[in-house]
Amino acid sequence: MDAFALAQLVLRILLAVVFIGMGAAHFVPRVRRTMGAMIPAGLAGPDRRWAPTLVTVSGVAEILGGLGLLAPWWGVRFAAGLALIALLILVFPANAQAAKEPERFGAVAVPLVPRAIGQLVLGLLILVSVI
Repeated sequence: MDAFALAQLVLRILLAVVFIGMGAAHFVPRVRRTMGAMIPAGLAGPDRRWAPTLVTVSGVAEILGGLGLLAPWWGVRFAAGLALIALLILVFPANAQAAKEPERFGAVAVPLVPRAIGQLVLGLLILVSVI
């Protein structure tokens, strides 16, 4: 195993831990309520009825994506990486909503530009880990 392959392996393991942990957090009641409240009204549906489902789906997707990064098959790892990048894009509206209401969301209300840069860097790290 060369140095780049070793670096990719370490990065994949770290990313897997992060995504599995973030995905599991979606099922902690207090965190789950906050995440549900972050979903923009247009996506949450009438009476915010879709918010819990969207939180569950994104949590499961993060866990499966993290596990996929650990797969021994390159194709599975690559697909998991692309899916996680897509997930980062799909959850961005919720992060943008939180950024608009820092008094309501506190620490999770990261300002929009730093959040966008952070998610872009995270997406690039995922890509580097699976190429």
